[in-house]
Amino acid sequence: MKTTPPVHAFLRQAGRLLNSGQSRTLLLTGNIHDLFGLQVDARRDYLPLLPFLSAHWALPDVILVVYELNGPIQFVREGDEAKVRDAWFRWRTGKSADELAVQRMLAKGREAAELDQVVRAFDDSLRGAINNPTLALELLRQLCVCARATSNGRRNLGERLILLVEGADLLIPEAPVHSLSDTDRQRVAICHDWFSDPAFVHGADSVVLVVESRSLLNQRLARLPQALEIEIPAPDLEARAGFIDWFLESAGPDSAVKLWGTPDDLARLTAGLSLHALMQLLKGARHEQRVLQQIEVIGKVEDFIRSQLGDDVVEFKKPTHSFADVIGFQRLKSFLRDELMARFNAGPAEAITGAAVCGPIGGGKTFVFEAFAAELDIVVLTLKNLRSQWFGQTDVIFERLRRLLHALARVLIFIDEADTQFGGVGADAHETERRLTGKLQAMMSDPPLRGRVFWLLITARIHRLSPDLRRPGRVGDLIIPALDPEGEDRQDFLRWAVAGSLAEPPNPDQMTRLEALTRGYSAAAFASLRAQLRARSRRSGKALTFDEVVALISDMLSPAIEDTRRYQTLQALVNCTRRTLLPDPTVTDAQRQAWTTELRALEAKGIQ
Repeated sequence: MKTTPPVHAFLRQAGRLLNSGQSRTLLLTGNIHDLFGLQVDARRDYLPLLPFLSAHWALPDVILVVYELNGPIQFVREGDEAKVRDAWFRWRTGKSADELAVQRMLAKGREAAELDQVVRAFDDSLRGAINNPTLALELLRQLCVCARATSNGRRNLGERLILLVEGADLLIPEAPVHSLSDTDRQRVAICHDWFSDPAFVHGADSVVLVVESRSLLNQRLARLPQALEIEIPAPDLEARAGFIDWFLESAGPDSAVKLWGTPDDLARLTAGLSLHALMQLLKGARHEQRVLQQIEVIGKVEDFIRSQLGDDVVEFKKPTHSFADVIGFQRLKSFLRDELMARFNAGPAEAITGAAVCGPIGGGKTFVFEAFAAELDIVVLTLKNLRSQWFGQTDVIFERLRRLLHALARVLIFIDEADTQFGGVGADAHETERRLTGKLQAMMSDPPLRGRVFWLLITARIHRLSPDLRRPGRVGDLIIPALDPEGEDRQDFLRWAVAGSLAEPPNPDQMTRLEALTRGYSAAAFASLRAQLRARSRRSGKALTFDEVVALISDMLSPAIEDTRRYQTLQALVNCTRRTLLPDPTVTDAQRQAWTTELRALEAKGIQ
């Protein structure tokens, strides 16, 4: 794949904002730790963000200043520091650097000492800013004041300043005010006064704060209306393909990287990777002079995503069973094969956003839909916990997830126990819970993700999901009940439960008796029965007789959860969005009303 020179939309957007004066405080967020392609004539290179911005923004009418935490304040272009020093002297003394030098030569005694102090002040401040972030921020603020100050009706500095500040979240971190140290509070106050100063807002100079997430920045600054945000996205297919072509060409014939397929295949399979991680993958294969295998690429993508989101947040679902291993559920499996898979594989206009699966505990919901995920043959991510114990980290985790989903080609988001994963949106819910749930709901109906990201929510308590989640356009498009087996499905479960333990398959009369003994059994209860029968058979060293099977079943008592399971079954029935998925598709409105009445009666008993 021959690619065009890299195009970075965020760079053009930032240029428009700065050149138009819409904002003088710009936040660059998102994929800030990656590499970015720089095309100079026929030569291309990939650089970290700050050198990349420096190469683009070091223009003749701009003085670009870069400040990195615990490092010096650096002037990107040679000669710019002298220009700023001259403007500083005019601001402080009304004289240029040359005029001060002449005056210093003629001065004596106390006057000479005072002039020496003035001359040294600028350089002393630059040196003092190293390892002193508070002084560095105050000096940068003063540079803006100095630049826009006038002398003889003209700006002290002919060029405009652009100040790049890296690691802004470490300089002015988000935390409750009472938790901030005195130094942190001072930095917040410096920046708040600086960015809110009308002279700065309407001036020509700009500050660009580089931070992964706006939520990591102290909210007194992040919420300022004059601070506009531009998000740097994860590399898309074209960006990854361009990087791969560049790397393979720059490696040369003697150190060429061998791929299991084509560069296009590698670009498609690395969806979700940063260019930095992609470079690590290619460098490893080049150094070891081996073929880069598909399984290695998949492993790298998985490791990278886990490193970004955390092992306690996401895992890759790798179901080892398929529909062939699912007992019963014949109508449900036919529906999933014939309709739901087709909707998942359709284009954006016809694709379904997602589905919710409900039914009583022990009904086999997770097992069935793990098999469904395996049949789809797409990336399956299981969300385990998006909430973080650390202040502000929940929003960061969500933003990383959103960037990841926009980068992936097709993915199924699998959320088990969904009623515990999603918080409420009511007044009694915590602010972080409301914000997270609102963002997830918005992402479910995000048009750019339609046809690429599918949400599968599994829960025994469908009624506890927010009505906003259950509406059409989100998982309310399809709410699927997974109920206890009946009819032929029930007989399939019975045969499966006794298979391998009973000497011979049960005859019709025996099946009738077993059905009576296992009335009300769930899929999990049948699985438990199968395990106990096999254990008994293994201990005795022979197959069980029918009477022994009956005796074991008669000895088993169901836990006292019938009312709870009935309540969950009724909730699945009343929330189901397809008649064809109900036990009786010809159900009447009167019967549906009877379900609701029974629900209210159970709730009156305290069942929820």
